[in-house]
Amino acid sequence: MVKKHILITGASSGIGLEAALQLHSAGHQLTLPCRNSKTAAKLNQHFGNSDNIQTPICDLADLTSVASCAKELLIKRNPIDTLVLNAGLQYSGSKQPQWSKQGFELTIAVNHLAHQALLEQLLPLLLLSKNPRLVITASEVHDPQSPGGKVGAPAGLSDLNGLQQGAGALMLDGGNIFNAEKAYKDSKLCNLLMAQYIAHNHSTNSTPLTVIAWSPGLVIPRSNEGFFRYSRKQNPIGQTIFAFIARDLLRICETTEGAGKLLANLATEKQLETTKFQYWCNRVIGLGKLEFKQTDPGQEASCLKLAEKLWQLSAKQINASIT
Repeated sequence: MVKKHILITGASSGIGLEAALQLHSAGHQLTLPCRNSKTAAKLNQHFGNSDNIQTPICDLADLTSVASCAKELLIKRNPIDTLVLNAGLQYSGSKQPQWSKQGFELTIAVNHLAHQALLEQLLPLLLLSKNPRLVITASEVHDPQSPGGKVGAPAGLSDLNGLQQGAGALMLDGGNIFNAEKAYKDSKLCNLLMAQYIAHNHSTNSTPLTVIAWSPGLVIPRSNEGFFRYSRKQNPIGQTIFAFIARDLLRICETTEGAGKLLANLATEKQLETTKFQYWCNRVIGLGKLEFKQTDPGQEASCLKLAEKLWQLSAKQINASIT
């Protein structure tokens, strides 16, 4: 097996950490951006201070930190074979928005803007690889027709009035009432659109770029770590009941280890190389049964015109924030 240089965001816990552990065991070189030096030290210790691990500081809630991390990596000019944009934030149950360093609603700032900034700035390193690959962790809730997407307010970006407004906007679609759950769904819709934009614009590139977006399914670990740690703080009783029903009663959840293996495979499997956009979804097909297969994203997530508008408006906001 060819050893790769793989960059993974969100590798300090949850799916990202499990994928990183599996990739490290396989001998790959990993770059695992961390929010701060404390997280980096803990992660390095977790991996036994391996020479195959580097942990640059990259706070996704601060676009200047993202730019500094990218600059550090660009100076080293080490080609990136697979760029995995995996970090995600959700704080469902909160009635009040939280804000990034630059004043963007935190869900959108971390899940979308920071990842587009990182992708845009590290694209030259990705294209130095002989077989570059981009993997983006999305979610089935981006699609209002999916089981999770039907619960609560649906994802929808409208004409992106909120993004055009920039810092201080409550919602991407310009809505003036904050909805934490919808903000998360919208951010996952952005992930799909960003993947579609990159795949479409680099399909004829001299160096073919494989672009994969995927949904890991519902992953609820028994520990207090992982993706739902922020939502638990907002609604501990509700989240405990939800976890029991989904994970233990209905058994419709994927394990952290299982999802990590799926991500590790998406990052490395040679048979997935293609210039065509791919969306893989881990869907429930029965109690205790999930099926991971390639499928079509939701209707709005397939709109290339919206994908281009989102990219251009996001780039404008990112550039204005770091110059």
